[in-house]
Order: sequence, then C-alpha cells, then structure tokens
Amino acid sequence: MPHYITLATCALNQWALDFEGNRDRILESILQAKSRKASLRVGPELEIPGYGCLDHFLENDIYLHSWEMYASILTDIRTYGILLDIGMPIMHRNRRYNCRVLSYNGEILLIRPKIVLANDGNYREMRYFTPWLKTQYVEEYILPRMIQRITNQVTVKFGDAVISTLDTCMGAETCEELFTPQAPHISMALDGIEIITNSSGSHHELRKLDTRMAMIIEATRKCGGIYLYANQKGCDGDRLYYDGCALIVMNGKVMAQGSQFSLADVEVITATIDLEEVRAYRALISHGIQSRLAPKYERVHVPAELSPDSMNFDMKINPSVPKHLKYYKPEEEIAYGPACWLWDYVRRSRGSGFFIPLSGGIDSCATSVIVHSMCRLVVQACKEGNRQVIEDVQAVANMPQSWIPSSPQDLAGKIFHTCYMGTQNSSLDTRRRAKELAEKIGSYHVDLNMDSLVSATISLFEVTTGKKPVFKIFGGSNIENLALQNIQARLRMVLAYLFAQLLPWVRGRTNTGGLLVLGSANVDEQLRGYLTKYDCSSADINPIGGISKSDLIRFIIWAEKEFELPVLKTFVDATPTAELEPITASHVQSDEADMGFTYDELSMFGRLRKVDKCGPYSMFIKLLHIWGDQKTPEETADKVKKFFWYYSVNRHKQTVSTPSYHAEQYSPDDNRFDLRPFLIDPRFSWARQKIDDVLSKLRTNETLSTMTVD
Repeated sequence: MPHYITLATCALNQWALDFEGNRDRILESILQAKSRKASLRVGPELEIPGYGCLDHFLENDIYLHSWEMYASILTDIRTYGILLDIGMPIMHRNRRYNCRVLSYNGEILLIRPKIVLANDGNYREMRYFTPWLKTQYVEEYILPRMIQRITNQVTVKFGDAVISTLDTCMGAETCEELFTPQAPHISMALDGIEIITNSSGSHHELRKLDTRMAMIIEATRKCGGIYLYANQKGCDGDRLYYDGCALIVMNGKVMAQGSQFSLADVEVITATIDLEEVRAYRALISHGIQSRLAPKYERVHVPAELSPDSMNFDMKINPSVPKHLKYYKPEEEIAYGPACWLWDYVRRSRGSGFFIPLSGGIDSCATSVIVHSMCRLVVQACKEGNRQVIEDVQAVANMPQSWIPSSPQDLAGKIFHTCYMGTQNSSLDTRRRAKELAEKIGSYHVDLNMDSLVSATISLFEVTTGKKPVFKIFGGSNIENLALQNIQARLRMVLAYLFAQLLPWVRGRTNTGGLLVLGSANVDEQLRGYLTKYDCSSADINPIGGISKSDLIRFIIWAEKEFELPVLKTFVDATPTAELEPITASHVQSDEADMGFTYDELSMFGRLRKVDKCGPYSMFIKLLHIWGDQKTPEETADKVKKFFWYYSVNRHKQTVSTPSYHAEQYSPDDNRFDLRPFLIDPRFSWARQKIDDVLSKLRTNETLSTMTVD
C-alpha cells in the first residue's frame, strides 16, 4: 500500500529586522501549506529576523525579538497540525548559532544548529555565528522563560539530531552544508532518514541557478529520499537579490519547483509523494552495506503521523508527477532579477520612484529598460490581483486606492524620471535616442543643456588661478583633458540629485519623498576604474553594477523583441562613448579606445583575477594559451601589465562605488564582495620581471627554432 505524504516548502520575501512583517509572512506560508493538506512546512534560513542582518546579529536584541516572534507563532493555534521547520538565530551557552527550530502543535521538538557556515564571497557567517562542529552530538538547551511558560518545557534537545514520527523520519541541513564534500544528507540517508530539508539564503547570480539545482537533485539521486529546498527571495536590504526557486525532489526527480523571479512575498509549493517509492529506491545491497558503517543520529520522537492512514486509502489523493526544471536565459535573468530588486528597494525605502541621467548610451539605456521590466512585472501582478503589490504601487505612485496602473507606461509616467544632460560635446544622435526611448517606455523626460554650468565652473577656476585648461585635441595636456571631462561628469551628479529631489515637487507632489537616483556603470568599467569618482555613476543604487557590457548588449537585443522596443537597436549599433571630449571631423571619443581594452577583454581579466584568483604572472601564463591564436606574447603581456596598473590606481574608486545589484562572480565591490586593499603598488615590479623573463625565453626559443630550420 502507498504511504502518501504532502510536503510544503516555500520562498519568502523577508526583510532584515522586519520582525512583525517576517512573522506574518511565515504565518501566511504555514496557512497556505495547511490549506493544501501539507503535514510538513519548511521555511528559509534565518527567516524570523531576515538573513541579511549582518552585524546586527552581534546585538542581543536580535535574539530576544526572534524568540518573541517565535512565541507568537507557537501560541497561534492555526499553526497546529503541521510539523514546522523555522529558521532563527539562537544564543546557547553564550555562543550565537544559526538554527532550525522544529515544533509540532505548540511544542518545540528540536533545535538544530548549522554545522558548516558560509564564509566567503558575499557571506560572513563566522563573523556572527559559531559552527556546530560535533556532528551527531546533542546537548540540552534551556528555553527562555517566555517559551517555558507557553510550552511547559524547560529544556529541549540542541544539536545534530533528527525527528522521528510514527511513519517516517526527517532531518535538516542548512544552505552551505549541501555544497560541502561530506554533506549531512549523505549520512542521514544512510541512517534511514527519508525526508531532508534544506533552508537557504542563496542569492541570484547570472548562470548560477543550474549549479544549485544540480546539487539539490544530486542529493537524492545517489542516496534516494525526499529533499525539500526553501529559499529567501527578494532584496533583504543590501546588494543581493535572493531568487527563491524552492524545490521538492524525490529520488533525483523534480516534483515541484517555485518561481525564480516573482513579486509575490509568499510563495508555497507542495508535492504529494509516496514514501514507498523512497524505500524501494534504496533497496540496494551497496546502500545497505554502507549504512551499517554510517554514523547514527539521535532520534527525537513525536507521536504524529505525517501521511494518512494507509488502511483508509483515499482515491482522491493525486500523487505529484515529475517535472522538468525551468531555467531562464542570462538575458531574462537580467530583465527580471534586477527589476524585482528595484521594486523591493523603492517600496521598502518609501521612495517616490526613480531618476536616471539618460545619456543615449547603452548602459543608461539598459538601466532604463530594467525599470521598464519592473513596471511590466508590477502591472502584471496587479492584474493577477496581488493585493500587496497593488497597495505598494499606490503608495509609491502617491495615487488613491481606486487607481491601478493600466500599462507599464502608465506606471512609468508616475514613478520613473529620465533626463538628458547635454553639453556642446553631446551629439544629436544620443539626444534623439534618449528622447525616443523615454517616449516608448513612458518616463517623465527632461532635456537640458548644461554648458553654462560647465563654463561657469571653468571660469571660476580661471579667475582664481589665472590658468585656463583646454582639451588635448586643442593642445592641452592629459591632466587638463581629464579634468575637463571629470567636471562635466561630476556636475551631472549634482544635477541628478537636484532634479531627483525637486521633480516630484515640480509635478505637484509636495507630500512625497524624493526619487532614488540610479547609477549605470557596468561591472567592466568599474573593474577598470573607467568612471569619474563622484560623477553620475555615483547614485543611490545601481542595477547594472554587477553586469558585464557583453551581457548588457545581449539583454538589449533580447528586450528589443521581447518588449517590442525597436529603438533599442540604435543603442546596440552605436559606438560606446562618454561624449566628454569635443567632437571634430577627425575625432570622436570611444570608450574602448580610452580604456585601452575591449569589454570582452575586461570580462576575461575580471574572471581570471577574482574567480580564478590570478595575480599578474599567473594571469599572463593562462592568457598565453587562451589568446595564443589571437595575440602575440608581447601583446598579451602589455595588456596584462596595463590592466593591473589601471585596476590598482583606480581601486580607491570602489570604496565609494554605488551599491550595485550583485550578478557576477568577478564584481570588484570592495564594500562586501572583493576585500582587497585600495592602496596598491601599481607597478607589480616582481611579477612584471617574471613576465619579461618568460617573454625573453620565448624569444630565445623562437630564435633557436628559426636557426634550426635554416
């Protein structure tokens, strides 16, 4: 006879320190799970305080408030009748732990601390928490008095144990543990645990989802069993976007998958599975032999059944069928990930919308199209009746409760503001492109010339010093040329914030906040330092700061057709240019010429530097092979030396880089992801000498080879 069991996992849009809101979303997920007859509900990592509290985890208040929220969940009888797996931080013997708290019918069964902490890249868990290094080890935890009064329990098991019910056994592993060589789910499976939960705080990164999904599926492909993956979603208050995609897998087959990008704050997925399929899958001699050598888990027994009585077989139960995983193309990830992040940011910051200097180039174009994508998602959610989105959009747009946006353009006209800030160095083409794009996406567009502002600033300098700088093409020096470009860029930043604060007032909205200023420097330009410190790339947030130029171009090509915006082709066809130098018959400024690198080359440098952890010498050796048929060794050496020079002398710019959506593993963001110093000797003299030694040997070998042939 089958033993059907309905299980629920979820993705929740939690927000750091939003204790009441986080609790309410947890409660909503429990109620949704119960309404679908689920007997187990799993939630994201640290879901009560929010995963991204960072150094707030060092504050004792976090632990008090988490218990207070958990107490309100325990006392809510609507949460009875379902096994709950909830994430929160707990202090035990004066040590802070990242924990799963498992309860049933208002009684705490087990507190399971995280064994392996995420402590690289974007994560610093060991800064706040202690890992539970003793596997299969359990201690007694004295519950807070407020919980003792509710549950009539004084102590509860704390450690690496599992839950045993009348019909099955379940255990928990947390996020990072899945990715370790000795993942707990292996030992659990060998000890007969049939259901394994994984509660995660995993962020979106371009082309990353398939890696995560493959690991989850592999967790049960070899060992058998049921695996429930829960994840946070949304912007938790920082640079990361958690992309949900909850998953239920059995025996290596996907039984249910949640959405990766969604504006829904609560998303619950369920699957009805036959436990007998797990038992049949594990009927292998090798599995049985290894199980006798595997460690044993202490079982915490709870007198409850998670599956209906098999003697009363119900034909109305429909078991779930395997599904194919859904993946987005990178272009779609760019369209939806940063768009959802922007929506969370503007609604939670209580902003009135966005402002961007729209230059007519592809970077500000891409940023604007991402805002357009956000508007499309919001309008679609409103049409689907999402009450939270409807309330939020009315608040952001400062519109009455009767108003619902009819189109993305209708919404953009209320909350999105663009401005072309032209000078005598600007071309008619960029001005025209900016205006046409603004019209197509519906933004409130301003077109201005700022030559008088630039001239007044230069005149002030001339009056003060008696010297007037001129551009290089007119006989000026490099330093004059750079200063004249930078003043234009920095004045655009000043204007951006002026217009962002006052445009709502100009439009008669005197009781609203200002607009959030969007930056639009891509990850390759930030890596090279090809931007002016405190220029119009300095903003409140930057949706494309972690996205490469190549990916942005592919995104615009995709959006041209998907969003029906033919104007985007003109942006793709145009030569990237800052338009900060005068245009003459013989000179038009080019970004790639100014940088001394193509954008593809910068992407390569970025990945080798950060992902492959290469210094100048090892990068040169790798590129000798990668670029062997494209560049001579001397050309490769020159590129590597120049890259590290510019990267080093511009590293200081990352200290004030606008908080950017994290999308690439080679992001140079030194505020969180790339912890390298900002004062570096740009000469790398020893590495340069070793590169030159290799070049010398290559020339010698080439000469000897030529002599042998002759």
